[in-house]
Amino acid sequence: MNVECGRLVRTILPLQSVRAYGDRQAFFETGEIEMPGWAKALIIVAVLMVLLVVGVIAAGIFWWSRNKDTLIARGKAVVTEGKDAGRKSDNQGCVDQSISRYKKEPGFAGSIETSIFMQTCLQNSRPTPGFCDEVPKQIEFTKTAQWRIAQCRRVDLSSDDNCPQPFTTVQQFCQRHSPGSKEDSGADGQ
Repeated sequence: MNVECGRLVRTILPLQSVRAYGDRQAFFETGEIEMPGWAKALIIVAVLMVLLVVGVIAAGIFWWSRNKDTLIARGKAVVTEGKDAGRKSDNQGCVDQSISRYKKEPGFAGSIETSIFMQTCLQNSRPTPGFCDEVPKQIEFTKTAQWRIAQCRRVDLSSDDNCPQPFTTVQQFCQRHSPGSKEDSGADGQ
C-alpha cells in the first residue's frame, strides 16, 4: 500500500514541489512533506495575531457593555451643560469656558468631552463680532495646523498633544456659519 501511495503522489505532485519542501526520498517513505521552519514560524505568528485581534475586540466589547450607560449619561450631561452655557454667553465665551473645562480634565477623553461641550455651546451662543475672521477652513491643511498650534499657545497648552482637537470644533462651527454655507440661513441650532 505504501508503494501505491508513493506512485499516486508522484503523479499528483511534480518533482519540483517535492524538492521545494524537503527530501524526496523522505517524502516517498513517509508520505508527508516536511514544512520548513520559516513557514511554521509564519503560521504561529499569524495565529497569534488573530488571537490578539480577537482578544482586543472581546475586551472592547466587554468594556463597552460595562460602561456604556455611564458614558451615554455623561455625554447627555455635557450636551445639556453646553446648551445652558451657550444661552448665557457669546462665541468667544464658549471657547473660553471649554478651554477652562479642558484644563481641569486634560487628555484624550477630556478633549472629546470639551469638543462636545464647545459644539453645543457655540450652537446656542450669541455671535461674537469677528469670531471667525482668522479661522482657516479645515481643507487648508497648513494654515489649519499653524492656527491650531497658535491657539494652543494662546491658552498655555502648547505642550498638550490633545489640545488642537477642541479647536477643530471652532473650525467646523465657523465653516458652517460662514457666508454662503447651507446653515447660514439664520438657523444656528437655537
